[in-house]
Amino acid sequence: MAIDAEAWRQVVADARRGDRAAADRLVRENAAWIRSVIFAVTGRADGVDDIAQQVWARAWEQLDTLEDPSRLRSWLYSIARNAALDANEAGRRQRQAQKELPEHAATPRETSPVLRLATDELRTRVLEAIRALPIIYREPFVLRHVEEWSYAEIAAVLGLPIDSVETRLVRARRLLREWLQGKVEP
Repeated sequence: MAIDAEAWRQVVADARRGDRAAADRLVRENAAWIRSVIFAVTGRADGVDDIAQQVWARAWEQLDTLEDPSRLRSWLYSIARNAALDANEAGRRQRQAQKELPEHAATPRETSPVLRLATDELRTRVLEAIRALPIIYREPFVLRHVEEWSYAEIAAVLGLPIDSVETRLVRARRLLREWLQGKVEP
């Protein structure tokens, strides 16, 4: 995180008192990785914004329940993961899983149409492969390789020993490599 545990205590205390700048900082420092957690759990880019709004609404409603502000990241992770799991369950009950692909990564305009098509195709294959990972591998993979969390941070929020995180990451990378090389279907 960008600031140390003591500074987070102060930011959380200020946000609890209604300090808008402190609340903005909490969101600014944590919004990107929370979105990654939501994607890691749901495997879908559509709906991430809606779920993230729910996460922040829950966080503000429950901010007074955060006993140790130095554990803010773990606390927010739990809220984000639970909101994403709730959204998955609601979606499962309401409709068949849709195979929409996220379109959030833009391609440069100066590239040729053929190169753009190849880039789009590769992005699609990679995202499909990540989405196809079982959640026990997808979560640590996204946290490590998208959000660049340390093994210790991932272990703390997932409640796992570090060696289990390492094992899951090795397996996730192996599955992705096999899928992307066409050895197995996701």
